[in-house]
Amino acid sequence: MTVTPPPEALRAPLVVEFPFTRSLGPVQSAFLTGLRERTLLGVRTEAGRILVPPVEYDPETAAELRELVALGDTGTVTTWAWNPEPRPGQPLATPFAWVLVRPDGADTALLHVLAVPGPEAVRTGMRVRIRWAAEREGAITDIACFEPYEGAPPEPRPRPHDGVFGDPVTGIVTPARLDYDYTPGRAQTAWLRSLAERRTVGERCPSCAKVYVPPRGACPTCGVATTERVEVGPRGTVTTFCIVNIKARHLDIEVPYVYAHIALDGAGLALHGRIGGIPYDQVRMGMRVEPVWTEGGRYPDHYRPSGEPDADYDTYKELL
Repeated sequence: MTVTPPPEALRAPLVVEFPFTRSLGPVQSAFLTGLRERTLLGVRTEAGRILVPPVEYDPETAAELRELVALGDTGTVTTWAWNPEPRPGQPLATPFAWVLVRPDGADTALLHVLAVPGPEAVRTGMRVRIRWAAEREGAITDIACFEPYEGAPPEPRPRPHDGVFGDPVTGIVTPARLDYDYTPGRAQTAWLRSLAERRTVGERCPSCAKVYVPPRGACPTCGVATTERVEVGPRGTVTTFCIVNIKARHLDIEVPYVYAHIALDGAGLALHGRIGGIPYDQVRMGMRVEPVWTEGGRYPDHYRPSGEPDADYDTYKELL
């Protein structure tokens, strides 16, 4: 008997990356500008607790907080975890400890890193001090790290601070990036392989008979596995759509353009795709469309009008 081995599972690296941009209110602006000026600020609540990093509203009462205080650059480790293999972009290139440090005079702890030669040099309760970055710009990285400290005890009380600095930091842009390997599984592997052959294949639920495109391996309504593969399309019907007016980075498509939900013939739900080959203001519900493939493309580049009469609303209303 000849046994056919299962097809090799698909696997591909995937990177999700974007710049996170936000404006700062008076409290966060003062905190980050203070770091640039080598000043660690906290905020006092109505109950007298000192929170660091400072927040604009009391997490217990939701009261607005504005009473800033200056803290020293020393503190105590409250808990820690050792990082033996730093990743790119982390604060230190050599092994370090992630630590929660309660600055002297504060009631909460600040998450940062501690520069020590090994885990045996870290302990809960150890005294540490801020090592300021040589070049500072108004970011949490202005604290280069914490380091062990055995000096004199701090001042007994935090000092009031008006939070006023020259040239305050009013906004931040933080790069966000997630790297991982994606394995689509049996159902979506078959879906992707069919797209590479310029076919669209879904899976039918054995209970409700709905054809899922893209397939999910199970029917979310009936809770049963789906294994029967069904080729659908390639033409379909626009069920609803939106006009995109904001150009995305790294996307070579001029705005405005239309993204639509398209119910492919034979499918039990709509998938989304871009509509091309027609002015954006002529796209309409019920319009019949067909896929357009680019040379070497592994999925349709966009959908265009097929030239057929519009579909009757009753034929796709359940797919909106």
